[in-house]
Amino acid sequence: MPDLAQQLFRFLTTFPLPANLPEGVEALSPFREPAVQELFEQFGKKFYADNAPRVTLLGINPGRLGMGRTGVAFTDPAALTEFCGIPHDLPRQRPELSTQFVYRVVTALGGPEMFYQHFYLSSIYPLVLLKQGLNYNYYDSTALTKALWPDMQLSLKLQVAELGLRTDVAVSLGKRNGTYLKRLNDELGLFDRIIVLDHPRYLMQYRRAHLEANVARYVAELGSLLPFIN
Repeated sequence: MPDLAQQLFRFLTTFPLPANLPEGVEALSPFREPAVQELFEQFGKKFYADNAPRVTLLGINPGRLGMGRTGVAFTDPAALTEFCGIPHDLPRQRPELSTQFVYRVVTALGGPEMFYQHFYLSSIYPLVLLKQGLNYNYYDSTALTKALWPDMQLSLKLQVAELGLRTDVAVSLGKRNGTYLKRLNDELGLFDRIIVLDHPRYLMQYRRAHLEANVARYVAELGSLLPFIN
Protein backbone atom coordinates (compact mmCIF):
# COMPACT_ATOMS: atom_id res chain seq x y z
CA MET A 1 0.00 0.00 0.00
CA PRO A 2 1.48 3.39 -0.95
CA ASP A 3 2.36 5.59 2.01
CA LEU A 4 1.39 9.24 2.48
CA ALA A 5 4.57 10.50 0.83
CA GLN A 6 3.95 8.47 -2.34
CA GLN A 7 0.28 9.41 -2.54
CA LEU A 8 1.02 13.09 -1.94
CA PHE A 9 3.78 13.07 -4.55
CA ARG A 10 1.33 11.70 -7.11
CA PHE A 11 -1.31 14.26 -6.13
CA LEU A 12 1.08 17.21 -6.40
CA THR A 13 2.76 16.17 -9.63
CA THR A 14 -0.42 15.33 -11.52
CA PHE A 15 -2.83 18.02 -10.33
CA PRO A 16 -4.10 19.75 -13.49
CA LEU A 17 -3.40 23.34 -14.45
CA PRO A 18 -6.61 25.40 -14.71
CA ALA A 19 -8.12 25.88 -18.15
CA ASN A 20 -9.43 29.45 -17.92
CA LEU A 21 -8.21 32.16 -15.57
CA PRO A 22 -8.98 35.89 -15.43
CA GLU A 23 -6.69 38.07 -17.51
CA GLY A 24 -3.29 38.65 -15.92
CA VAL A 25 -3.48 35.67 -13.54
CA GLU A 26 -1.38 32.56 -14.06
CA ALA A 27 -1.10 29.25 -12.25
CA LEU A 28 2.20 27.40 -11.96
CA SER A 29 2.89 23.85 -10.85
CA PRO A 30 6.37 23.78 -9.27
CA PHE A 31 5.94 20.05 -8.69
CA ARG A 32 6.62 19.35 -12.36
CA GLU A 33 10.19 20.62 -11.94
CA PRO A 34 12.73 17.86 -11.19
CA ALA A 35 14.56 19.91 -8.54
CA VAL A 36 11.35 20.53 -6.58
CA GLN A 37 10.30 16.91 -6.93
CA GLU A 38 13.65 15.75 -5.54
CA LEU A 39 13.39 18.00 -2.48
CA PHE A 40 9.83 16.96 -1.78
CA GLU A 41 10.72 13.28 -2.12
CA GLN A 42 13.46 13.72 0.49
CA PHE A 43 11.02 15.45 2.80
CA GLY A 44 8.33 12.84 2.22
CA LYS A 45 10.63 9.90 2.91
CA LYS A 46 11.75 11.56 6.14
CA PHE A 47 8.41 12.71 7.55
CA TYR A 48 5.50 11.15 5.64
CA ALA A 49 6.65 7.57 5.02
CA ASP A 50 3.69 5.89 6.73
CA ASN A 51 -0.10 5.75 6.63
CA ALA A 52 -0.93 7.24 10.03
CA PRO A 53 -4.06 9.44 9.99
CA ARG A 54 -3.12 13.09 10.33
CA VAL A 55 -4.95 16.31 11.14
CA THR A 56 -5.15 18.52 8.04
CA LEU A 57 -3.94 22.12 8.24
CA LEU A 58 -4.96 24.00 5.11
CA GLY A 59 -3.59 27.30 3.87
CA ILE A 60 -4.71 29.31 0.85
CA ASN A 61 -2.41 28.40 -2.07
CA PRO A 62 1.39 28.04 -2.18
CA GLY A 63 3.70 31.02 -2.54
CA ARG A 64 6.36 31.15 -5.22
CA LEU A 65 9.28 31.48 -2.75
CA GLY A 66 8.17 28.91 -0.17
CA MET A 67 6.52 25.73 -1.37
CA GLY A 68 7.04 26.98 -4.91
CA ARG A 69 10.77 26.40 -4.44
CA THR A 70 11.00 23.62 -1.86
CA GLY A 71 7.88 21.58 -2.63
CA VAL A 72 7.04 21.61 1.09
CA ALA A 73 4.09 23.59 2.43
CA PHE A 74 4.94 26.65 4.55
CA THR A 75 8.64 25.82 4.27
CA ASP A 76 11.14 28.17 2.65
CA PRO A 77 14.66 27.06 1.65
CA ALA A 78 16.24 28.12 4.97
CA ALA A 79 13.71 26.19 7.04
CA LEU A 80 14.05 23.13 4.84
CA THR A 81 17.68 22.88 5.90
CA GLU A 82 17.59 24.30 9.43
CA PHE A 83 14.52 22.51 10.74
CA CYS A 84 13.94 19.59 8.37
CA GLY A 85 17.59 18.68 7.89
CA ILE A 86 17.40 18.58 4.08
CA PRO A 87 20.38 20.23 2.34
CA HIS A 88 20.03 21.87 -1.07
CA ASP A 89 21.57 24.36 -3.48
CA LEU A 90 18.67 26.81 -3.64
CA PRO A 91 19.66 30.50 -3.64
CA ARG A 92 19.52 32.40 -0.37
CA GLN A 93 16.47 34.59 0.07
CA ARG A 94 14.70 36.65 2.68
CA PRO A 95 12.98 34.32 5.16
CA GLU A 96 9.26 33.88 4.53
CA LEU A 97 7.10 35.31 7.31
CA SER A 98 4.65 32.40 7.27
CA THR A 99 7.49 29.91 7.48
CA GLN A 100 9.00 31.67 10.49
CA PHE A 101 5.73 31.47 12.42
CA VAL A 102 4.92 27.90 11.42
CA TYR A 103 8.28 26.57 12.54
CA ARG A 104 7.97 28.30 15.89
CA VAL A 105 4.79 26.29 16.32
CA VAL A 106 6.43 23.13 14.99
CA THR A 107 9.27 23.51 17.48
CA ALA A 108 6.87 24.15 20.36
CA LEU A 109 4.98 20.97 19.47
CA GLY A 110 8.08 18.81 19.72
CA GLY A 111 9.93 19.50 16.47
CA PRO A 112 9.39 18.36 12.86
CA GLU A 113 9.43 14.61 13.50
CA MET A 114 6.75 14.87 16.16
CA PHE A 115 4.74 17.52 14.32
CA TYR A 116 4.62 15.84 10.92
CA GLN A 117 3.80 12.50 12.51
CA HIS A 118 0.44 13.98 13.51
CA PHE A 119 -0.21 16.92 11.19
CA TYR A 120 -0.45 17.35 7.44
CA LEU A 121 0.29 20.85 6.08
CA SER A 122 -1.21 21.76 2.73
CA SER A 123 -3.43 24.25 0.91
CA ILE A 124 -6.98 24.36 -0.38
CA TYR A 125 -5.63 25.07 -3.88
CA PRO A 126 -2.29 23.32 -4.48
CA LEU A 127 -0.76 25.42 -7.28
CA VAL A 128 1.09 28.74 -7.17
CA LEU A 129 -0.97 31.70 -8.35
CA LEU A 130 0.67 34.85 -9.68
CA LYS A 131 -0.47 38.22 -10.94
CA GLN A 132 2.15 40.48 -12.48
CA GLY A 133 4.78 38.11 -11.12
CA LEU A 134 3.65 38.42 -7.50
CA ASN A 135 1.86 35.95 -5.24
CA TYR A 136 -1.90 36.02 -5.62
CA ASN A 137 -4.60 34.33 -3.56
CA TYR A 138 -7.48 32.29 -4.95
CA TYR A 139 -9.91 34.67 -3.20
CA ASP A 140 -8.35 37.94 -4.38
CA SER A 141 -10.99 38.33 -7.09
CA THR A 142 -14.49 36.94 -7.40
CA ALA A 143 -13.78 35.90 -10.99
CA LEU A 144 -10.71 33.90 -9.94
CA THR A 145 -12.53 32.18 -7.09
CA LYS A 146 -15.34 31.20 -9.46
CA ALA A 147 -12.91 29.93 -12.10
CA LEU A 148 -10.99 27.82 -9.59
CA TRP A 149 -13.93 26.52 -7.55
CA PRO A 150 -14.20 23.14 -9.33
CA ASP A 151 -10.44 22.64 -8.98
CA MET A 152 -10.58 23.57 -5.31
CA GLN A 153 -13.32 21.00 -4.83
CA LEU A 154 -11.20 18.44 -6.68
CA SER A 155 -8.14 19.30 -4.60
CA LEU A 156 -9.92 18.71 -1.30
CA LYS A 157 -11.67 15.55 -2.47
CA LEU A 158 -8.44 14.02 -3.73
CA GLN A 159 -6.48 14.88 -0.62
CA VAL A 160 -9.05 13.42 1.75
CA ALA A 161 -9.78 10.36 -0.38
CA GLU A 162 -6.21 9.42 -1.24
CA LEU A 163 -4.06 10.54 1.70
CA GLY A 164 -5.78 8.81 4.62
CA LEU A 165 -6.36 12.04 6.54
CA ARG A 166 -8.49 12.40 9.64
CA THR A 167 -11.99 13.57 8.79
CA ASP A 168 -13.23 14.49 12.27
CA VAL A 169 -11.56 17.90 12.06
CA ALA A 170 -9.55 20.18 9.78
CA VAL A 171 -7.82 23.48 10.50
CA SER A 172 -7.93 26.56 8.30
CA LEU A 173 -4.87 28.79 8.38
CA GLY A 174 -6.53 32.16 7.81
CA LYS A 175 -9.96 33.53 8.64
CA ARG A 176 -10.94 34.47 5.09
CA ASN A 177 -9.59 31.12 3.95
CA GLY A 178 -11.77 29.53 6.62
CA THR A 179 -14.90 31.10 5.16
CA TYR A 180 -14.25 29.40 1.83
CA LEU A 181 -13.14 26.13 3.42
CA LYS A 182 -16.39 25.96 5.36
CA ARG A 183 -18.37 26.63 2.18
CA LEU A 184 -16.48 23.92 0.33
CA ASN A 185 -16.97 21.54 3.22
CA ASP A 186 -20.69 22.25 3.29
CA GLU A 187 -20.82 21.23 -0.37
CA LEU A 188 -18.56 18.19 -0.08
CA GLY A 189 -19.11 16.92 3.46
CA LEU A 190 -15.47 15.97 4.01
CA PHE A 191 -14.80 17.08 7.60
CA ASP A 192 -16.99 16.97 10.71
CA ARG A 193 -15.81 20.40 11.84
CA ILE A 194 -13.48 23.21 10.84
CA ILE A 195 -11.26 25.15 13.23
CA VAL A 196 -10.20 28.58 11.95
CA LEU A 197 -6.96 30.26 13.05
CA ASP A 198 -5.40 33.55 11.97
CA HIS A 199 -3.02 33.14 9.05
CA PRO A 200 0.67 32.90 10.00
CA ARG A 201 1.64 35.73 7.66
CA TYR A 202 -1.04 38.01 9.09
CA LEU A 203 0.18 37.32 12.62
CA MET A 204 3.81 38.00 11.67
CA GLN A 205 3.03 41.13 9.67
CA TYR A 206 0.36 42.79 11.81
CA ARG A 207 0.45 41.14 15.26
CA ARG A 208 4.16 40.55 15.74
CA ALA A 209 4.18 42.35 19.09
CA HIS A 210 2.10 39.44 20.40
CA LEU A 211 4.15 36.71 18.72
CA GLU A 212 4.63 34.47 21.75
CA ALA A 213 0.95 34.65 22.67
CA ASN A 214 -0.09 33.82 19.10
CA VAL A 215 2.30 30.86 18.96
CA ALA A 216 0.91 29.68 22.30
CA ARG A 217 -2.64 29.89 20.95
CA TYR A 218 -1.70 27.76 17.93
CA VAL A 219 0.02 25.23 20.17
CA ALA A 220 -3.00 25.06 22.47
CA GLU A 221 -5.48 24.66 19.59
CA LEU A 222 -3.45 22.02 17.79
CA GLY A 223 -2.44 20.27 20.97
CA SER A 224 -6.09 19.95 21.95
CA LEU A 225 -6.60 17.75 18.89
CA LEU A 226 -3.93 15.37 20.18
CA PRO A 227 -4.60 14.84 23.89
CA PHE A 228 -1.46 12.79 24.39
CA ILE A 229 0.70 15.83 23.54
CA ASN A 230 -0.77 17.93 26.36
